[in-house]
Amino acid sequence: MTMHTHTIHCRHHHFGWDCSNVPVHTIAPGETLTLDTVDSSGGQLNTSSTADDLAKLDFAKVNPVTGPVFVDGAKPGDALKVTLLGFEPLGWGWTGLIPGFGLLADQFKEPALHIWSYDRTSSAPLAFGKLAGIPLRPFAGTLGVAPAAPGPHSVVPPRRVGGNMDFRDLTLGSEILLPIECEGALFSLGDTHAAQGDGEVCGTAIESQMNVTVKLELVKDTPIVFPRAFIPAASARPVDAKGYDVTTGIGPDLMDGARAAVSAMVELLAARHHIAPGEAYMLCSVAGDLRISEIVDMPNWIVSFHMPRGIFD
Repeated sequence: MTMHTHTIHCRHHHFGWDCSNVPVHTIAPGETLTLDTVDSSGGQLNTSSTADDLAKLDFAKVNPVTGPVFVDGAKPGDALKVTLLGFEPLGWGWTGLIPGFGLLADQFKEPALHIWSYDRTSSAPLAFGKLAGIPLRPFAGTLGVAPAAPGPHSVVPPRRVGGNMDFRDLTLGSEILLPIECEGALFSLGDTHAAQGDGEVCGTAIESQMNVTVKLELVKDTPIVFPRAFIPAASARPVDAKGYDVTTGIGPDLMDGARAAVSAMVELLAARHHIAPGEAYMLCSVAGDLRISEIVDMPNWIVSFHMPRGIFD
């Protein structure tokens, strides 16, 4: 069968998962499509925006997803296989501290905004002033299908059918299986990121509009409960060659451990590099990785936060 690439324009976007959403396009299994997305602010921020603009975000317009796309033959009990074939970034993005949002929201109550500019045609690191360079690693923070329960359902949280997973390893060449609950699947995608660390700890990554090309295939009679993925082997990044600084949180509550580990890294970076804690917090969100390092020695679980030293060279 000849593969045909369809294009879904960003004007075809929505803000809630819903089996009753009218599909904007229908494709056959195995075909490819390019989805033109809107950034996670819903177009409310631009290269001239300031922290004051961030504080005035209309949250009814955040995290739009392009779609939905109806896949012929998709039935409840099947799985949708999504292969990520290409990312075309716009060349700018933003990272922000949004009051009331993020792992350390109680510590960072004032809005802050960093605007990024990068070469969309190369893999050159994204400059954080003169301090750091963040490797470009585009992915879609949100991709999923409609849940069976009557909607609408918010696009903000992740769900068993996908959604706002912010899974930073779903980069070029990755495959993800999504459980189908509605006829046609009703696939949508958005919230594209130029780079992010595991955890997206401040609540935002490098939020950057881009076009994403995917192939959609059906895996019949595969009633999976949650998404599954295949991640291609990653080549070593230059920033990894210098090793990592690691902070930890230890105790019976994983959330408390995560907060302790990230707080300690914010303190370390701010002191070492003479930057504001808010800047350190944003760097943690776009470049550092939050991990569960040990969960067997009850009740002293260990959460660790890893920051590559190489981003500062």
